[in-house]
Amino acid sequence: MALLWPITQQALLSAPRPAMVDDQGTHSFMKILAGGMFVAEKIEAVTARPNVGILLPSSVAFPMALLGCWLARKCAVPFNFLLSRQELEFVIRDSGVDTILTVGPMLDFLGGPQNLPPEVRLVHIDRMDVTGLPPFRWPPATAEEDPAVILYTSGTSARPKGVVLTHGNLHANVDASISHARITQATTMMGVLPQFHSFGLTVLTLIPLYAGCRVVTSARFVPRKFVDLIRTHHPTIVVAVPSMYNALLSVKEAAAQDMRSIEMAVSGGEALPTSVSEAFRERFEVQLLEGYGLTETSPVLTWCTPWARRPNAVGTALPGVDILIVDENNRPLPPGQDGEILAYGPNITPGYYHLPEENAKAFIELPVPSGEGIERRRYFRTGDIGRLDEQGLLYITGRKKEMLKVAGEIVVPREIEEVLSQHPTVRDAAVIGVADAMRGEIPVAFVELKDGQAFDEPALRAWCRDHLAGFKVPREIRRLDALPRNPTGKVLKRSLRLD
Repeated sequence: MALLWPITQQALLSAPRPAMVDDQGTHSFMKILAGGMFVAEKIEAVTARPNVGILLPSSVAFPMALLGCWLARKCAVPFNFLLSRQELEFVIRDSGVDTILTVGPMLDFLGGPQNLPPEVRLVHIDRMDVTGLPPFRWPPATAEEDPAVILYTSGTSARPKGVVLTHGNLHANVDASISHARITQATTMMGVLPQFHSFGLTVLTLIPLYAGCRVVTSARFVPRKFVDLIRTHHPTIVVAVPSMYNALLSVKEAAAQDMRSIEMAVSGGEALPTSVSEAFRERFEVQLLEGYGLTETSPVLTWCTPWARRPNAVGTALPGVDILIVDENNRPLPPGQDGEILAYGPNITPGYYHLPEENAKAFIELPVPSGEGIERRRYFRTGDIGRLDEQGLLYITGRKKEMLKVAGEIVVPREIEEVLSQHPTVRDAAVIGVADAMRGEIPVAFVELKDGQAFDEPALRAWCRDHLAGFKVPREIRRLDALPRNPTGKVLKRSLRLD
């Protein structure tokens, strides 16, 4: 069933209740639904194309635009406005949109409307007349396999790839997440994640609309403001990335009593350093709980909850999701052994937007036992390395593409990063491999220091020697004022280079 129908039902039943708090104020469920109806009418008047672009900050305007697209039977293409101008121009052309829903200030990311292709028209949501009653419409008949959004990944060295997520994909992931995390109308969610990203789209936009609970968000992450929002709105679930939790530790006036409403503090987007988790628990008496997923999985695959957690685990699979660990020959591995993580379920993308070669590499069919014998399932290759324990908890141990081979030995960068992050002077660390004539590859580390700390490379290398095998010790450690990150805080290793 399409996701739009239950969201519409929830909005009608919860009409006057607060749905979202953003930088402009508090907005009701009915205001969001009515806004979507106004937007749908405008979309139908200006474009016949199947895809519509969205260029908006995290705010109530985004769910209005998204629902407007779906009510008008369109597929939404949320633009990552932090891509380079060239990348944004590529996404506009590749997606085939001729209409972009936006607000005036966002055009700065494109260098002004003059840089748009001549056939592209802008619909300024902030200039629309939304007075009076909207032209009411029931949700259109939408099949599960119909595209709902195309989310463009930032890529590594190649151009961004469009990940197609269907209405069925999103509905399955939202429904399973709500059940898994026991989210109700009494829940108050909070996070400052971009809504064009799968994490912010599903967890902080669609889940609250579907469950009928309130969400608190902001267009920008400012640590002190984030703490003030927690004090004011008393969220029960906070969703953030590790770098955000780390930044909250720098807010001197923040105390454990400020965080007492939090029942789940969810960390995702990248690996959570043990040093951050321990410091947050000690300072605020809140246990950070990791989740795991990818854009291609809508995105949630696993979610660690207070009632099912272990140190360093990223949780158990959501209902309907099957996690399989395989070796280099695609043979399933037993619990406790590391291998590539494969995922199967109704939340998995059908594929990349008109990229058949990429799709061929991203999926594999494998036989698995079922109640009726053996069935063949189409698994998605995550590219991550991990293992399952006997209870079904997943542990992420590395990224397949990032694994190094040093003098014939496999080295996982995450292990080195974890050791460096535990040094008292280091806020965060990232490790890459560099070609070496004698050893094949060598690890090189980049560190971001805590405020007021001095950089001492010999001391950091000595620390590594005390905690790691000799071949894993970085040949070189460099200091950066700030590690390069994407909009959700994940370190962009492709931007780390030696001069």
